[in-house]
Amino acid sequence: MEKPEKLEKQENQEQPKWYVIHTYSGYENSVEQDLRNMVDNNDLHEYIFDIKVPVEDDIVERNGKKKVIQRKKFPSYAFIKMIYTNHIWFMVTRTRGVTSFVGSGGRPIPLTDEEIRRIGLETVSIEDFNIQVNDHVKIINGALDGFIGDVQSIDAEHQKVKVNVAMFGRQTPIELDFAQVEKL
Repeated sequence: MEKPEKLEKQENQEQPKWYVIHTYSGYENSVEQDLRNMVDNNDLHEYIFDIKVPVEDDIVERNGKKKVIQRKKFPSYAFIKMIYTNHIWFMVTRTRGVTSFVGSGGRPIPLTDEEIRRIGLETVSIEDFNIQVNDHVKIINGALDGFIGDVQSIDAEHQKVKVNVAMFGRQTPIELDFAQVEKL
């Protein structure tokens, strides 16, 4: 006999979506690891596809020396790509360190494609990347959010693009991820 959640999935035939989980402060990595263990232990690979806690490198100067540290982009939050069912909701919310899903009325709200792209949860495939050398682009994420520049080169292997941006009256080359730019 099939499990109830398998029947529920067959009825829905939903595509997995990204959701936001609220966690206790400082428990983000622990929640990520506990969720991965829960998926493995309960064989939920067909419902939960990915779990991420986005980080960014930050340069800090201490005692005259520069050090690169990783900071969480969204403290107290983790992101999970899953097919929503009541059983999966129960399993995730009962994980140590998880307070709730982000959403209204107790039901999580999936992220939009635009939000996924801005946060950088998924990489942009080269087929979906429709920007060419010399195109005008707008930076949509990071410290230079809102700046406009011209594409100088594209590194498809590393998903990087080099953009010339006008800063302080001169052109400055900036290396960005595919997900950080959009064509004008």
